[in-house]
Amino acid sequence: MTSSGGGDLRPYFPSAAVTQTMATPGSVTSEPPFDPSKPPVIEGFSPSIYSTTESFKEKLIRKTRENPVVPIGCLGTAAALIYGLYCFHRGQSHRSQLMMRTRIAAQGLTVAAILLGLASSALKSRS
Repeated sequence: MTSSGGGDLRPYFPSAAVTQTMATPGSVTSEPPFDPSKPPVIEGFSPSIYSTTESFKEKLIRKTRENPVVPIGCLGTAAALIYGLYCFHRGQSHRSQLMMRTRIAAQGLTVAAILLGLASSALKSRS
């Protein structure tokens, strides 16, 4: 990291002659390597398989159609949480604890549905 063995903590930079030999062959242009206002162009890579941009609503509908179990699990988790808090507020501690356990189970099933959806989409993209 340093050019001398002492306590000098400045980074070591090779001379310009060494840097020029490590550069890629071809013509050298003075333009920057990429335009910061545009995303870099990577050959063979498309950031989105969809040609048009989607709104939030369109994306939500598409994702729900691809994996309908996830939104159902999210709604079940929210329902168990809200009902459990309601029971806790009313003083029904036994039912409140039952709803909190139900919420944990619903969260686990939702996470499992997300993982299964990811695995199935990965398998679909391979074939």
